[in-house]
Formats: sequence, C-alpha cells, structure tokens
Amino acid sequence: MGRHDAASDAAAAIGAALYGLATRAARRLPRDMSLTSAATLATLDRTGPRRITHLAAVEGVTQPAMTALVRVMEESGLVERRGDAADKRVTLVCLTEAGASYVRTRRRAGVQAFERLIGELADDEVEALVAALPALKHLEELESREREGTQR
Repeated sequence: MGRHDAASDAAAAIGAALYGLATRAARRLPRDMSLTSAATLATLDRTGPRRITHLAAVEGVTQPAMTALVRVMEESGLVERRGDAADKRVTLVCLTEAGASYVRTRRRAGVQAFERLIGELADDEVEALVAALPALKHLEELESREREGTQR
C-alpha cells in the first residue's frame, strides 16, 4: 500500500469517526426545534446579522423556506429583523438576547455531554485528543469557510 493510499484510508477513518460523533451528538440534542432552526441560530451567533438569502444558502434551504423559518423564530422571540444602516433596502436577521442565550445553553449542553464521555477515556486517549486539538480547530475553520463560501 502506497503512502497516498494510507493517507486516504486514514482520512476516511477519521472522517467516519467525526461524522459518527456529530450525528450521534445531533440526535442527543433537545427536540425543541428543527436542526435547521438551531443551525441558523448558531450561524447568526457566529457571523452576526445576515440577509435571509445568505442564511438560506448557508443552511441549504430555499429562500421561501428560510423566510418561513425566520418568521417562526421571530414569533418565538429568538430573532428579529432590522434594517441595514449601510443599505436601507436590505433587511437583516439578528439574534435577540433570547436567541443568543438559547445558542449558549445548547452549546454548553453539548460540550458537557462530550466532557462526560471524555472523562471515561484513559489518560493516553485524553492526551491524544489534546494533541489533536489544533488539527480539530483547523478542520472547524475549514468547514466554516467552505460553508460560508457556498452562499457566494
């Protein structure tokens, strides 16, 4: 087996492990809203106010679907629409304090769930995860850039 094959196999194994963790983590989240709604709130928290067209592209839904989703979240007090000071024709979707609090609470619950699991690992496994932190953070940045790039 060549070096390229070993690297491809390693990438596939790591990808499968990360995907498995992510999907199981998503299934454990509270079912108080759709994953698209929660992802939209997280996007607004990470990037700040955005146009509905941008949110639809980033979350992979149609503009009418995002408009309906924003309307529901607005009625729930999680987001609000504001005019853009730079362009009066534009309306931006912004997190409210309740929306920001929801994102923080949901994120904290997810982090705590992983902390409990990590607490069950052997010391050398924890050390391996600590050593992998820079690469994991870089993966997160790459995914975020790729996701944001889909709306352009």
